[in-house]
Amino acid sequence: MADAEIGVIGGSGFYSFLDDVTEITVDTPYGSPSDSLFLGEVAGRQVAFLPRHGRGHHLPPHRINYRANLWALRSVGVRQVLGPCAVGGLRPEYGPGTLLVPDQVVDRTKTRAQTYFDGVPLPDGSIPRVFHLPFADPYCPAARTAALAAARGRNWDAVDGGTLVVIEGPRFSSRAESRWHAGQGWSVVGMTGHPEAALARELGLCYASLTLVTDLDAGAETGDGVSHHDVLEVFGKNVGRLREVLFDAVGALPATGERTCGCAQVHDGWELGIELP
Repeated sequence: MADAEIGVIGGSGFYSFLDDVTEITVDTPYGSPSDSLFLGEVAGRQVAFLPRHGRGHHLPPHRINYRANLWALRSVGVRQVLGPCAVGGLRPEYGPGTLLVPDQVVDRTKTRAQTYFDGVPLPDGSIPRVFHLPFADPYCPAARTAALAAARGRNWDAVDGGTLVVIEGPRFSSRAESRWHAGQGWSVVGMTGHPEAALARELGLCYASLTLVTDLDAGAETGDGVSHHDVLEVFGKNVGRLREVLFDAVGALPATGERTCGCAQVHDGWELGIELP
């Protein structure tokens, strides 16, 4: 199995222009990930790219196999993950083109498997213990620092911190839902940022999300509401810029053996009942 140390979960726009990319297929105890892994070198680091929705964008947010995705990345050596995603702004000042690196998340999904430690036997007969994940601070501080520094190095004044609320999708929020989200003090709303962060924590991976605002959510604007076309248009205009930030952040992440955050120690003192890749 090929080795990588850093994972990027996002679309093909983040790796398709690289000169030398190796495509590999990975099987997991949780089924197939969204697509193959695409391995390449960025900033002198070996990176595994995974199209979150599949390369043809055929998977809606609620049907993504998040457990398989994170497991597949770890199985090729990944220990740090960056997860860019498109979001709606819940405040007028967070308009299209805003880059926000959240420090908190709120889960409003309904059907997603969001733990490896549920006591359900795996195909090999091993049984994971029930494990209650510490999750007060969902994102790796070192990965967040690298992402923010990379953005500012590219003259993109990224917002440091805020709350990402993740909805089930695939529909967008009603105005009432959007106004309720904003009224709670939350910052941006998306469909794919959870359970990625929680699963990464369970696997001892560092994880940070980079949220690109593509629209003002329904409760924060006065027009006809967001459309899928609008989201794709704004994301397309910013994908090159976001790619530059991501690649700079990859180069700024600590070496795998030099991580000093608590992400890698989350399993200390626990008998997991399963063997992690």
